[in-house]
Amino acid sequence: MDFSLPYTNEQETFRKEVRSWLAENVPSDLKDPVDPRDFTIELNERWREVHKELGKKGWLYPTFPKEYGGGGLTGDHETIITEEMNRAGVPENFTSGNTLPPMQVWGSDEQKQKFLKPIVTGEKTVWNKLTEPNGGADLANVQGTAVKDGDEWVLNGEHVYVSGRGKPGFLLGPMKTDPDAPRHRNLGYFIIPVPDWNPDTGSTGLDGLSIYEMNLINGHDQHNIVLNDVRIPGDNLFGGETQGWQVAGTTMESEHGGRGKAFPIDTPVENLVEHLGDENSDGTTVGSDPVLQQSAMTAVMESHVQNVLLRRVFWMYQNKHEISWHSGVANVHGRESSLRIESRVREVYGPHALLNSHDPDAPHGGQHEVNARNRAGQNHAGGSTNIGKVVLARRIGISRTIERPAPTPSTASA
Repeated sequence: MDFSLPYTNEQETFRKEVRSWLAENVPSDLKDPVDPRDFTIELNERWREVHKELGKKGWLYPTFPKEYGGGGLTGDHETIITEEMNRAGVPENFTSGNTLPPMQVWGSDEQKQKFLKPIVTGEKTVWNKLTEPNGGADLANVQGTAVKDGDEWVLNGEHVYVSGRGKPGFLLGPMKTDPDAPRHRNLGYFIIPVPDWNPDTGSTGLDGLSIYEMNLINGHDQHNIVLNDVRIPGDNLFGGETQGWQVAGTTMESEHGGRGKAFPIDTPVENLVEHLGDENSDGTTVGSDPVLQQSAMTAVMESHVQNVLLRRVFWMYQNKHEISWHSGVANVHGRESSLRIESRVREVYGPHALLNSHDPDAPHGGQHEVNARNRAGQNHAGGSTNIGKVVLARRIGISRTIERPAPTPSTASA
């Protein structure tokens, strides 16, 4: 089956424009390292300059409205831009993708201009601060507090495993605003400015706010955040004072696959297919072994299935359809199939798959070793696979609880 997308002459002309612009505006020595542990603040600042130039053209967030810094373009344009950025080795913006939908849905026009626009244009990045030390994947069990004091909110709490590359400009997430109210009716959703984070000391330029890197198996892109009497303006609240759980629903809708992907990329599988043509010491190819060939092709088929699932959700999102179980299927399948694919990669490559990016003999520059470490924590990221299965069960009607999707930028504007 041919999964390729046909493009019109007009779209191919746009592709040439994007490809030419990237060739002219991305320095030849600027590369995203294979291993995230080698990513530095200096690299972040250099890529930020590229992202800001992409933002000026509306290409950083192509389908976002122009009034908020986006390109006002179609999903087809986004697909082409994503394809060409991947081809040129240009990473996407370092903002956590699921932080933007709650701002779009729940933010006032003033808040969108103040917070959303500088993110969409690449001036700022924002990280989700969700997981707490004692909460695990139970996002409703927020212990951090927000207390109103005149025109300000005073925040206290702690978060762990907060994902993000480079330096954040904002942090976004729920805090408990009413300790006496029941679950799901006791939270507010706040955005916190981070003026100037110093990774060496943890200081941020905002009194009481500290951010520390966590050196984990998948690198140092996870963070421990401590809030000690942090004061923020009253209008840094999205939604009502006790609507935080509803706002979080929009975040989770995105995190659980609710937007899909215009151009799903599966680099491990692409590398695996390429490796089948490599020669063994006896002159035969790796793919001539029927067992390894079958294992590799099983991985390819699983990858194609995930590709179709993600593109279906992306098409539904762009056409303003309500996305119910569709994103849940993509979410759960993606989590589980990526682990199976990683196992098959090791079957085909053998121990060489675990050589890291600093070993000259590492296949594909050590990409497989990095992917293996990332997959080790994948079942726990974004609420865990089990939670994904619970959400899916509720959407298809086989749970004791029936659940409707939270509002998204697509459905809220439909």
